[in-house]
Amino acid sequence: MVYKKSMLSLLFLFFAMYAGAQAKKANLNPKVETWKKEVISKLDGKSKTAQEMVDMVFSFSELGFQETETSAYLTNILEKNGFIIERGIGGIPTAWMAKWGNGKPFIALGSDIDGIPKASQKPGVAYKEPIVEGGPGHGEGHNSGLPLVILSALEVKKIMEREQLSGTLMIWPGVAEELVGTKAWYIRDGYFKDADACIFTHVGNNMGVSWGDAGNNGLVSVEFKFEGSSAHSAGSPWRGKSALDAVELMNVAWNFKREHMKPTQRSHYVITDGGDQPNVVPSKASVWYYLRERTYEDIKEMYDQAILYSKSVAAMTGTTVSHQLLGTAWPGHFNRSIAEAVSANIKKIGLPVWDSSDQQLARAVQKLVNAPPKTPTGEIIDGLATKLDTLRGPVQFSWGAGSDDIADIAWNVPTVVLRYPANIPGTPGHNWADAIAMATPIAHKGVLAGSKVVATTLLDMLTNPAIISNAWDYHKNVQTKDVKYIPFLEPATRPAIHLNQKIMDEFRPQLKKYYYDPSRFKTYLEQLGIQYPELEKK
Repeated sequence: MVYKKSMLSLLFLFFAMYAGAQAKKANLNPKVETWKKEVISKLDGKSKTAQEMVDMVFSFSELGFQETETSAYLTNILEKNGFIIERGIGGIPTAWMAKWGNGKPFIALGSDIDGIPKASQKPGVAYKEPIVEGGPGHGEGHNSGLPLVILSALEVKKIMEREQLSGTLMIWPGVAEELVGTKAWYIRDGYFKDADACIFTHVGNNMGVSWGDAGNNGLVSVEFKFEGSSAHSAGSPWRGKSALDAVELMNVAWNFKREHMKPTQRSHYVITDGGDQPNVVPSKASVWYYLRERTYEDIKEMYDQAILYSKSVAAMTGTTVSHQLLGTAWPGHFNRSIAEAVSANIKKIGLPVWDSSDQQLARAVQKLVNAPPKTPTGEIIDGLATKLDTLRGPVQFSWGAGSDDIADIAWNVPTVVLRYPANIPGTPGHNWADAIAMATPIAHKGVLAGSKVVATTLLDMLTNPAIISNAWDYHKNVQTKDVKYIPFLEPATRPAIHLNQKIMDEFRPQLKKYYYDPSRFKTYLEQLGIQYPELEKK
């Protein structure tokens, strides 16, 4: 009997030593699972905070480069919680970096904050009704991402302080993402040079993450400005040299060129200046292009050809032309090691529990916008997601898609994008209907669930160095082995901070009347007098 007890004791000791050695080998902290449970519990108690932050940013409805209220509100929260704020980074007034902590790992946490033109829309109603007619709104859901990031970071910060965990957290905004106007500048100006990893968040309709080639397009955003000479349109039109003629010929030439381009290209434009009035030959005119493709080489070729076309039509019309790069994004490629860590926590957290009101609104909106029966990946569209998305690897083929300048961060620092379920499946995107869910319980629940995923992944990254070392191994030996990041920016390229200023100058006074006041109203829905969900217009 004594022999058996001794053997059992020895076996127990052996397994304990083995387990301890394995944990030490992997540098795992045995308390991590306890801390994860703690942070999840704490975030469950932050539902009111999440609601207020999401609703507040929604009510500001600010466009890219003009996110003054949003940035002031968010940095004030971070500053009160001990973060050091550097404002106006990269020469961008609404851009900032908020840092807290010391040492490694240095983890960047970001999300976008800008809205969409003409997307003003009341939340929680299944019909079109702008808050301010013609005004901007959050028709992409960018009001939700940084509240998610901040919620998770503040709870993890408490554990780091108490447990004396080494690490630095840097929170940052994607200013003017719809213009792809800042992230390449952040990289160029060195704001991510010390970062070991980046977790980015973006609104979606499920909880998911992917790694490898994302299948989207990179782009350059460029404006061509033509200058000629004015004349009386009826009295002496032969004396004029029309800049508008040059713009129109540029567009005709490019539209003919589309026939001879790869099917993966996406190019589109708006005329930003077409002259002053018909009776004056326009001496100045301009056109703004987005030129998208799947690789750097193809984007560069389109860019060079567009510049050639602009010079050619200038010669044809006797005008002069200049061009300005307004924004840029590389095609997306994301990190495997970090994505796998995020995915493991997604499985533990799961999707929010939607109630009947949430599902009623979702189905009514899907009917309103004539949503397709299935998503591009084959999932049935019927209300809100109830089955978790899977971890996705590299796309095998893509016809081309949208663009996001988070890719410029990802080609320099191991990065992933967490998609969290704060919006309704089947909406058009960049549309007023995409704003309907974004200050409702759907967004509040989705943000809270996403914050748990980010917080638990942060704890993994802070305590398990293998995640980041494997991330850099993938970054160096897979992602950038054969493809090297070449920026489109020149050292002197300035951010286009003038964009959207006139629009916001017009609409900000009207929008201010509708800023959320949490001291008087429990929710923004209550402030607007909306009985959630409103399925028909009263």
